Order: sequence, then structure tokens, then C-alpha cells
Amino acid sequence: MKIAILFILFACTFSNSYSQNVITGKVSSKGKVQENINVKIVGTNKTTKTDQAGWYQISNVQSGLVELQFSGINYQSKRIKAQVQNDTLHLNAEISEIEWNLNDVVITGVNRATSLRKSPVPIAVLSKKIMDQNVNTNLIEAIVKGVPGVTAVTTGPNVSKPFIRGLGYNRVLTLYDGLRQEGQQWGDEHGIEVDEYGIVRAEVVKGPASLTYGSDALAGVINMIPYTPNFENGKLKGDFTTNFQSNNGMFGSSLGLAYIKNDWKYTLRATGKAAHNYYNKVDGYVYGAAFREYNLSASARVDKDWGYSKTAITYYDNLMEIPDGSRDSTTRRFTRQIFDDGDDIKNRPIVPLDDLKTYTINPLHQHIQHFRFYNASQFKFANSDLNILVGGQQSVRREYNRPTIPNQAGLYVVLNTLNYDVKYNLPNFGGIESTLGINGMYQTNRSKDATDFPIPDYDLFDVGAFYFAKKSFGKLDISGGVRMDRRNINWSNFYVGTNVLTGFGQKSDANDASANLQFPSFNKNYYGFSGSLGLTYNLSDKFLIKANLARGYRAPNITEIGSNGLDPGAHIVYLGNRTFKPEFNLQQDIGIIAYLKDVDISMEIFNNNIQNYIYQSRLTDENGNPVVIVPGNLTYQYQQSKARLYGAELAVNIHPSTLKWFTFNNSVAYVVGLNKNEALLNLHGKAAKYLPFIPPLQIRSEIKLTAQKNIGFLDKPYFKIDAAIFADQNKFYALDDTETFTRGYTLINAGIGSSIKAKSGRTVLDIFIQADNVFNIGYQSHLNRLKYFEYYESSPNGRSGIYNMGRNMSFKVIVPF
Repeated sequence: MKIAILFILFACTFSNSYSQNVITGKVSSKGKVQENINVKIVGTNKTTKTDQAGWYQISNVQSGLVELQFSGINYQSKRIKAQVQNDTLHLNAEISEIEWNLNDVVITGVNRATSLRKSPVPIAVLSKKIMDQNVNTNLIEAIVKGVPGVTAVTTGPNVSKPFIRGLGYNRVLTLYDGLRQEGQQWGDEHGIEVDEYGIVRAEVVKGPASLTYGSDALAGVINMIPYTPNFENGKLKGDFTTNFQSNNGMFGSSLGLAYIKNDWKYTLRATGKAAHNYYNKVDGYVYGAAFREYNLSASARVDKDWGYSKTAITYYDNLMEIPDGSRDSTTRRFTRQIFDDGDDIKNRPIVPLDDLKTYTINPLHQHIQHFRFYNASQFKFANSDLNILVGGQQSVRREYNRPTIPNQAGLYVVLNTLNYDVKYNLPNFGGIESTLGINGMYQTNRSKDATDFPIPDYDLFDVGAFYFAKKSFGKLDISGGVRMDRRNINWSNFYVGTNVLTGFGQKSDANDASANLQFPSFNKNYYGFSGSLGLTYNLSDKFLIKANLARGYRAPNITEIGSNGLDPGAHIVYLGNRTFKPEFNLQQDIGIIAYLKDVDISMEIFNNNIQNYIYQSRLTDENGNPVVIVPGNLTYQYQQSKARLYGAELAVNIHPSTLKWFTFNNSVAYVVGLNKNEALLNLHGKAAKYLPFIPPLQIRSEIKLTAQKNIGFLDKPYFKIDAAIFADQNKFYALDDTETFTRGYTLINAGIGSSIKAKSGRTVLDIFIQADNVFNIGYQSHLNRLKYFEYYESSPNGRSGIYNMGRNMSFKVIVPF
């Protein structure tokens, strides 16, 4: 009995020493409250996280001296000792951000927010600050300049299609705020339908990401992340950006607003851009390169204890001319088409000089519209969370290529897409973080009132399920997973007849005597198994090794299996092959990263073997002459074979600790693409050895000088000069003159910039003055499609095709308020 009484008294005393004590407080950094910061009592299993207001609370704390540890991704761990008595202890903590890029947090290609040092997949991050410090005519160009290994196939300054390590089009998945971008991305002649001024961060996954995203992420992922406000409650803030570029007279303006009221965060942005034709010293003003673009976006987000929900809408509208490269044979001045029937591409009227610098869009142009509406929500449970992303998109694409009836679209397609993505982050079990997910899309494409039909009306349904897990063993982090996909694509018989009034093509049916069955019906399922396994080993806080093995999957896109007609904007007749199989690749990556006192070093080596690789090849007859189906337009037929790509990226950024004002950043990117089609190699040898669209060796070096204190009203101004060096590209797909040799070149760029502050310390504006191609070099990028817009075998100046942009001065001002 006495033992029982002593036990009860002991239990009550023990319980009382815990139950009466509470530790609570707020965690902040640089005056801003911080959410999701881990707070732990060292030596116990008592832990919690801060809420959206930065508050935390730990109950039932034992009396006496305790030590609290505050930690979070991208923040230095901090410990505070405190004496706990029978009361509530208020303990606030100020934590510091970690400056090393290794601790930058990414959300792309991973199951949940992860620091770069723990991800075995090569991921690069580009901030708005870096993008603002370069001359960019579009968002993809900004990413190309900032991320080694990323290039772009261009059609003038307004059209850039991203390539990662030599692979592009539907092999690079682009995301907007995590939602996959669907907008006829198989096409050459239009870019990514995103407002460049509304993006504050870009994350680039360099390697197969099919595990998380399914088909179309075979080469990697580019996630463009818009602004989310994070400032004090009850405030309305915003910014006004204006940008002028001298070469093509580009004017851009953007107004953004943000407001926070209690748990709600709102954003609104409107943007407009316009440009006339661009200029280079070889071609003069390039006819057919003007554009006019408008963007609108809005979002509303609510944060609660249960999680958050964000709803957003965007609208993109672009009027963009269609260059065809026709010229006068002697003066090399550009000409323009004025007839449909009887048009002679070598005998057209010369474009007047006044029309080369006008902002008025000429009658032969594209009109591209993109609508997006989506909701992303997270629901938190005790030790897990559910993430749901649902979005609808509509891409409307019209190409006007009929000068005698300018209001008649040659191509008019409407693509509707419903995307869904559900991920459940399971409770940690044995230290394993794991995720179950399912995602995909339903898509329909319909041709409207048009005259050309390069692809059929089709329906597509895509679904994939995956499991992803990661675990840490001290300095070693291991992650991986598996996924299974199924994609169905189908269409009914598609007939094209003749309009008796115009003589042009039109949609028809089997009852029309003039109708031709251009696309016989098709129905096929494609299946893909993908996965990855990788590790990172942190030798220290500033040095790590990464390795990753990933299998990717991509189902053939609609133009590869279904095309059979002219794409007027590309000036190409595409011929698909409905027997194509899905692409599969196996890529190995090894990376070494060191962030040392005076230098950052990053080296990544990759090897990528692809089964059933699909590529374009110019079609020729038995005598080797180009096949012409539509006069004035090239004809390309898709091929399929094995392929191999390998290469490396090296970055060495020098920032001496004794010269804090000086940085010297350098990067090298190299990739080789080999065609493994044995039949072609045996027949044509070296002409068929390499793959198309492979960039040459690239070297970028930048010297930047940044003041370490204010100079008058200038807040730490900077000056930079950089060189972009591109080697000769003699490893090209030469068969049937699909590609030709491209001579190397060096571009010198420079820029200055600063914030201007009032005496109160408030930023009045940010200003950036920059120059690209300072010495006005005439050059052709190997990935410039306009290089092949040539209709003469020789020219008076010995030049062929259209050249890239010459010297371009940029003046950008950002006014925050």
C-alpha cells in the first residue's frame, strides 16, 4: 500500500513538473516572421513548427534549464538556453539566412520543398535579381543566359523554345507555378506564353523528371514561379516596370499590385510590350519580326491552420509577324508576299524602308492567345499533408498567311486542357519521407475556320501514378521512386475539301465529293515505366558529391505521329509516322559542388542513352533534291532511332573574401549528340553521325564590380562586363542539308545598375542600363531557325539565311511602392 501511495505521489509530482510549463514565442528573420521553422527542445522528442504568423508553442515542458534549437531550410540553425519555471516562458528568436546556394530551397522535381544540397538531381535556380541584370527579349532568353546547359531554338527575338542539354520541344516540360504549360509546344514559331515581368524565380531540372511529371519531362523541367506577397498585414504594395530596347524599339511596361488582409494575399498584374523589326549589320532590318504582346494575371491565396489555397487566372495575347526570308536577289533587301496563286517567292516587291520600322503588325502574322485558370491547395494533417492542383487552359493559335484574304486564317487551332495533380506526403516512418501521387491531363484539339491543316482534331487522356521516397543517413541522403504512365491519343477520320469561293482548303466530311481523307482515324495507348535513384554525400557544409540514375519516358506528340500538311508559320510541311514508339532514356549524372571561402565550383557530367529517339530530317527524292509539296516551303519527315547524348557543365565563380566588391563568374557547357541509326550511318557515314539542334561548346565569363557602400543616393551600384563565346559547330546533322556548319563567334555585353534610395532609406527605384553585342557582331546561332530561310544558292555578299540581332541597348526602371 505504501509503495502504491509513493508511486502516485511521484507520478503527480512528475506530471506537474511538465504540465504547468509552456514555451511560446515568435521566430523572425530580418524583421519578417518565418513560417515552418522547426523548434525543438534538445535532448527530447518535443518539437513543433511555426505557423504562418511565425508563432510556436511547446507545452508540458519540464522545469529547469532547457536548450531550444531553431532550424529551417535556408536558415542557419540557432540554439538558445532558457530557464523554465512553473509558468509560461515567452522566447522569441531571430534567425539568419544562409547565403550559400547549396541551401537554396527548390520545389521542382522533388516531392516537397527541399534544399539543393539534398537533391541528387541537377537543379539550377535563377532569381529575378539576376534576370533583371541581363538584356532579355523574353523569359526563356533570360534563363538561357543564367543557366549553363540550357539553350533555345529561336525564330527572331520574340520566339525561344527551351532546350536542356541538347533536347527540346516536348522533351522539356515547362511549368507555370507548378502547372504544366500546354500550348502547342511542338511548334517552332511561337514561344512560351508567360509574362516575363511577373516571374520572380525560375527553377530548372537538368535531367529526366518523368518520375514526378510523366511524359514530356524526358530532358528536364523549367518551372516559372510568379510573385507571392510576404509583408505586413493591411498594406497595399506594388511595382511599375518600364523597359526600352534600342535595336527593335521594344517598349515594355508592367504594373503589379499586391495586398494582404489578415489570412488573404492578393496579386494583380498587367503588362504590355511592342517592338518593330530587329536589326543586324548583315541583313539590315529583318522583315516579319515585329510583335505586340499583352498579359493580365490575378491571384488570391488564403493561409489557415489547415493549410492554404491559391486560385489564379492568367491571360496572354500576342500578335507576332511571320518571317519567311524572301529577298531581292541582287540588293538582298527583303520582299513580301502579295499574291496567293501565282506567287513567285523570288519575284516579290521589295518592302519599303518605312515599313521595316513600323509598330503596325503586317497582314501576315500570328495571333496567339492563352487562358489559364487553376487552384493549388494544401491540407495539413498531424504528420502529413495533401496537395491538390487542378487547372484549365485554352490555347488559341491563328496564323494569317493569305495576303489576298488577310482576315482568313491559314491555321486556326484551339487546344483545351484540363490538368490534375494530387500528391500525398505520408507521415515519416523510420526517418523516410515519402510521397504518393497521381497526375495527368485530358486534352482536345480542334481546327476551326482555316485553310491549312497540319494535324488532325484529336483527344488525349494521360494518367500516371508514382511513389517517391528519401532518407538521410547522417551526411548521406538517398532518394528515388518509380512511376507508371498510360496515354491514349485518338482521332476520327479527318477530311479536307476545297472551298469553291476561295479555292483554298476547308474542313469537310466524307459526303463532300472534293474531300480528301487527310488523316485516317487513329487510336493508340502508350505506356511508360520510369524511375530514379540518387544520392548526395555532404563531405562538409560547403562540399558535396551527387549521383543520380534516372529513366525517362515520352509518348510521341501529335505532330510526330499525325502531321500531314503545311504549318504556315513555320513554312514547313511536316510528315509524321503513326507507327512510332514511345521514347525511353537512361541518364547518369555525377556532380561535384564546392562553396569555398573565395570560390564556388560546380561540375556536372552526364550520359544519356535514348531508345526510339524522334527527330526531323529534310525530305529529298532519289536524286538528293529537296521534295517540294507546297512551293516556297520546306518538307520535313520525322525519323526514329537510337541516340546518345553526353557532356558536361562547369562553373567556377571567384569571389575573394578580401575583395568583397569583386566577382569573376565563369561557366562552360558542352554536349555531343550522336545518331545511332545504323542503317543511315552505313549508307551516309558522317553526314548522319550527329543529331540536329545540338548547341556548340559555350563559354561565359563575367566580371562584376559592386560597391560595398552607398555612393550618394546610389545604393551599392554595380558594373559588369561579360563575354559569351560560342565555338564552331561542326558536329551537325548534315544529311539532306537538314543542318549546315555554323561558325563560332564571341559577344561582349556590359551593364550598370543600382537602387536609388531616399534619405529615409526607402527604395525609390531600381535602374539597369545594359548593352548586348557591344561590338555589333554579325553572327548566326546554330539554333537560329532563320539561318535556313534562304531561297538562293548564292548571294552577292556571300551570306546565306538571316542573322541574329545586332547591338542592343536596354534601359529598365523598376519603381516599387
